[in-house]
Amino acid sequence: MRRRELVLGLAALLPAPAARAQQKPVPVIGILDAKGANPDLLVALRKGLTEGGFKEGRDVVLQYKGVDGHYDRFPAVAAAFIRDRVAIIVAPTLPSALAAKAATATIPIVFMLGDDPVKQGLIDSLNRPGGNATGLSMLTAGLDSKRLQLLRDLAPTAVRVGLLVNPENPSAATQINDVQSAARAIVKDIEILRAHNDEEIAPAFAALAKLQIDALLVGADPFFNSRRQQIVELARRYRVPAVYEWREFVDAGGLASYGSSLTDDYRRLGVYAAKILAGAKPADLPVMQPTRYELIINLKTARALGLTLPPLLLAQADEVIE
Repeated sequence: MRRRELVLGLAALLPAPAARAQQKPVPVIGILDAKGANPDLLVALRKGLTEGGFKEGRDVVLQYKGVDGHYDRFPAVAAAFIRDRVAIIVAPTLPSALAAKAATATIPIVFMLGDDPVKQGLIDSLNRPGGNATGLSMLTAGLDSKRLQLLRDLAPTAVRVGLLVNPENPSAATQINDVQSAARAIVKDIEILRAHNDEEIAPAFAALAKLQIDALLVGADPFFNSRRQQIVELARRYRVPAVYEWREFVDAGGLASYGSSLTDDYRRLGVYAAKILAGAKPADLPVMQPTRYELIINLKTARALGLTLPPLLLAQADEVIE
């Protein structure tokens, strides 16, 4: 065999440059969520990744693992992501972010939470996170005082207000302190109701009549969000005006909400994940914050509760659901 033919034959056996490139492992993003399933998160996350030039299946793989409200399972799931060597962990709750941070100091973490990430020990500062974590801080817990004022405007005759919190959430103490401080400013009595699993939600609402609670503030918590249909239906059954964190509660029939856009917040997590996949370091990516908060009111629910809403309040709403 001639030398030229031998060289060409050997070259034919070698993989082409494109084929060798295709053999590079596709990075995996592990999603550590409080819900058992969260299609809204996945849709918005894909949108953010696409904006950053990454398409699921071609450039990145999404691996979703939810704990269905069982926060004690977060550490084990986080450890599984570490063993699987995921490229990034997306943690859209404070408990999952803390579990991810405890599990790794090297794998990038993109979080979303309603508390101060500096106070919670996730980062060094909002502008320069300084470690392996960054993301979005909605300061949702700090907005509870504003939601209490909204509840007062919606139900001005209410004397005693209930605050539903999840004691398993690290932000629960902050929420309680914020609401109690705000309540003192407007001379309202606050009763704390607690629920951290499915079995405790219905009894918490059953206590409304016993405690003579006239209105309810549902604390910021991903577990409550995952059970929003049940919570809204119980509020309707007990005929209690209630204010929530997300518009998704109002879409489900709740009275009113005040907060940022959950779907847009999820999308922004995908944008930051794309930046990290492209080479950015979490330590250098400032923590994002919502630029706009929405007031959503369900007028049909208000009428069912016998509430007459002030025209000024309706005018201030970003959306009124008829």
